[in-house]
Amino acid sequence: MRALSHTHPIGVTANEENVMKHSAAKYAPVLIVFVGLVISLVGGFGVSVASAAEARDAFSFNSTDIAGFPHGKVILTGGGAYVPGTDFAHAGGHFHCTDSVLQGPLSISIKDGTPCLGGEGIRWDTAGLLPSTTLSCTGVDSEPIATTGDTTVVLTADFYRQGDGNDESFTAKMAVSDTDLAPNIPGIQTIWIQGVGCGTGIANFN
Repeated sequence: MRALSHTHPIGVTANEENVMKHSAAKYAPVLIVFVGLVISLVGGFGVSVASAAEARDAFSFNSTDIAGFPHGKVILTGGGAYVPGTDFAHAGGHFHCTDSVLQGPLSISIKDGTPCLGGEGIRWDTAGLLPSTTLSCTGVDSEPIATTGDTTVVLTADFYRQGDGNDESFTAKMAVSDTDLAPNIPGIQTIWIQGVGCGTGIANFN
């Protein structure tokens, strides 16, 4: 039987074909690693890129005057990302009690039952994403509702003091918005902590 002859692609010389084969062999391992990386980023085979790249809302904020309840004042800054309509949220930042908080969740430490005293507090992070919550800025005002969406995020957060290590000292609800959380009281309130009150701060969402 006559042996089949090898033909080169149209317009490609034998030397050019050999160069192409050499290049393919040389870069094959790199391509394999790259494909593996892409697969891992999108969650593996069988997961569409669209579902893996589910849109996340990002936010950041800074408030130095969260107060309103009879006792306590808090500085809170930070930011993170979340997906409305899910339980995904990853956020954190700086937390500091400038005046002792003597009511609400920040008045009773999970560890020893003591309040967050003036000068205490180092950081906070996310415990969970909430769809909505009622809130009060003073403890006596009517309770508007904050709802998680594209311009507002409602969280359950863990708050930490020096000396408590990686164990949370307090857990409380909080909300951040780029619009007024409490139109029932004077001023623009964009940050809220349960049992502490509200504050006017810079908040950005995208």
